[in-house]
Amino acid sequence: MARSSKRWLPAAVVPAVIAGGVVVGTVQAGAATDLPDKTPQEVLALAAGTDVRQLSGTVEQTSQLGLPQLPETQGTDSGPSAAATLDLLTGSHSARVYLDGHDKARMQVLDRLAERDVVRNGRDVWFYSSRQNEAVHALLPDRAAKESAPDKSKDDAGYTPERLASRFLEAVEPSTLVTVGEDVRVAGRDAYQLLLDPESADTLVDSVAIAVDSETGLPLSVDVQARGQQEPAFALAYTKLSLGAPDEGIFDFTPPAGASVTEHVVPDQAARHGDRNSRDYRADAQHPDGKATKTGDGWDTVVELSATSLPEGWADSPAMAQALRKVDGGRLLSTALVNVLLTDDGRVFAGSVTPERLQAAAEGR
Repeated sequence: MARSSKRWLPAAVVPAVIAGGVVVGTVQAGAATDLPDKTPQEVLALAAGTDVRQLSGTVEQTSQLGLPQLPETQGTDSGPSAAATLDLLTGSHSARVYLDGHDKARMQVLDRLAERDVVRNGRDVWFYSSRQNEAVHALLPDRAAKESAPDKSKDDAGYTPERLASRFLEAVEPSTLVTVGEDVRVAGRDAYQLLLDPESADTLVDSVAIAVDSETGLPLSVDVQARGQQEPAFALAYTKLSLGAPDEGIFDFTPPAGASVTEHVVPDQAARHGDRNSRDYRADAQHPDGKATKTGDGWDTVVELSATSLPEGWADSPAMAQALRKVDGGRLLSTALVNVLLTDDGRVFAGSVTPERLQAAAEGR
């Protein structure tokens, strides 16, 4: 019999989709195992207490969001292209992930006969596409590097099930039935399986399954089901995992010979807010310290992001033009699990809710 409990859980995976560029895929769970029984509260506590910051692994993903398959186009000096970002949210992908502490991470997305890399080593951040042989380098401001604190570890987790799982476990709302399902094996490790069933009638999310490592509490896989779909809309899982520090050289990146390199300036938010006449300042005024604001509760939450949350020109790219459609008050990116409204005045509203709810939030209703 499943062990169940009412718990508080977050509403949306939207920040992971928009700001984090998370890609997701099919859960690679192995045969069931037999672990000591735990209650849902105990498994939630196990996941909340995980402190794995050193690992090497391979993650596999597929997604069924209803987005069109888009060809990858070359990036810009703002970083990865919009087409590349959308491409990571469609179809299937494999990636290698390396983490060492809070300021070293590398993700290698393995495309057909090509590779995309995102590397952070302290203040240095690199984006590279082997298909175009183009690289973008960014140097984080001193303050941004110094503010990388342990309590931000989940934001540093990168392309991992931990980051996606944290979106469901970092906030609370009493409209979710939480049960512990059959024990599973993921990437050769025994795991408890948390099953989350929203009780809201308005959310696009039907259910979520999170495999939690029985020893470390590290989320090993996340499987998100959308209402009305047979296949998972989001799912991300380790297929290989090794705990421990990766080789230090993994985080050293030098563009290959002949690669074009663009230097991207990361703006200091404090300096930007000093220009009170800029559109960015006006749009960010409701978002002190760059934080998002939320309306609604739980699975019905709508997140409002600042105008600078998306890379400059991202929404106006040819790739996004194929995915966005005109609606009252702005343009809409619609998927099976998440809707995103880009308003005509430069704001961004997102949530696992209907477009009508986003429009109401934008209008202050």
